[in-house]
Amino acid sequence: MAQKKKNKVDSALLSEIVVKGMQEKKAEDIVVIDLRAVPNAITDFFVICSVNSDSQADAVENSVEAEVYKTLNMDPIFKEGKENKEWILVDYFDVVVHVFRKSRREFFKLEKLWGDGVIKEIPNLI
Repeated sequence: MAQKKKNKVDSALLSEIVVKGMQEKKAEDIVVIDLRAVPNAITDFFVICSVNSDSQADAVENSVEAEVYKTLNMDPIFKEGKENKEWILVDYFDVVVHVFRKSRREFFKLEKLWGDGVIKEIPNLI
């Protein structure tokens, strides 16, 4: 008997929804890194943003989760960093969300580390 395929969410669509959630709370310097063509990549997309405060970090993370749940009825499989709010990671398996305090983002330089991917910069909302 043929096995049923699990409905898989389009990772590009998921990354767009994540960006929308970030923009709702005025996250800055949003970058989407498409890793689908990178050999041995751990995910399809990284979506990265910067925030200016602990409260904005919380707000962005909550907004992303709410937007993804509202649109796709999907919860993250893993998240960490909510305690220190310097780097909050929200993992949707095919899309990994990074909410950084600016100093931490400069230190880790994920865009450089994963520079083999296609990097798309999202303009800041005014």
